[in-house]
Amino acid sequence: MFIREIYTMKAPFRQEFMIKGYSFGKGSKAACILGPTRGNEIQQMYVCSQLVRVLKELEANNCINSNKEILVIPVVNNYSMNEGKRFWGENNADINRMFPGGRKGDAAFRIADGVFKVIKEYSYGMQFTSFYMPGEFVPHVRMMATGYHNASLANLFGLPYVLVKNPLPIDTTTLNYNWQSETTAAFSIYTNRTTQIDEDSAKQAVAAVLRFLKRMGVIKYESHSGYISHIIMEEELCSVRASTGGIFKSLVKAGEDVRYKTAMAQIIDPYEGTVKEMITAPTDGIVFFTHTDPLIGQFDTAYQLIHRLHE
Repeated sequence: MFIREIYTMKAPFRQEFMIKGYSFGKGSKAACILGPTRGNEIQQMYVCSQLVRVLKELEANNCINSNKEILVIPVVNNYSMNEGKRFWGENNADINRMFPGGRKGDAAFRIADGVFKVIKEYSYGMQFTSFYMPGEFVPHVRMMATGYHNASLANLFGLPYVLVKNPLPIDTTTLNYNWQSETTAAFSIYTNRTTQIDEDSAKQAVAAVLRFLKRMGVIKYESHSGYISHIIMEEELCSVRASTGGIFKSLVKAGEDVRYKTAMAQIIDPYEGTVKEMITAPTDGIVFFTHTDPLIGQFDTAYQLIHRLHE
């Protein structure tokens, strides 16, 4: 294992900002695994730390295949993580929406540039990230439909679902989109937690990455076959929205089967304690995403459902 500096930046009133990377093996740039670009992605940092631990053991046992290099960057935005903030600095910049970055501009833009110059040369790119809405997902692989994407490769992670998203203009500044533009096979991996550590889904995520690396001939590793992934398009998901705001009391979890008119959540009046709204399932399906914050606003997405196909 070799520890390298990915990017450094001087700070006027605190210690130097530095992003560390951990390299395993030598040779062609096979795979890069990137951790949090946001300061509250604790689960994502934990998964990357566990991958560093396992890859270190595999390298010691000569299980990194010859002429293959793996780079793991466990944390990008460590300043915001230390401050307990999701985004960077006083302007709340989202580093994940600053790619490919540039040498000039604000700090987040320069950080994205420094990181991207290093990681864009790798054949496979895996990013552990979180959604813009607070909540829990069924573990899945997400990718942009850029024309360079390959859903068949995403199946090799062995996670339950592969979600393909048609990019909007705002998505063209994300890492996934820009990684693919450099012909890297890029995948965003979602576990079911963000701000807290969930050991079971973390183990599932580590196993998925190792499974992929094995199947692509990067490492020698004995792994279970995992799931036969179901590919879905983002527009195929059924969004269930709250018609009123209040205290959110969920009655179902991500991954659960629901039937038409199943009670999914209650929205409680924060002053009087009465049930203002009972959210019910608009269709048969599987809960793909669930809102987890204790409060919900009017018209916020409470759930996303995968339609169940009837035989």
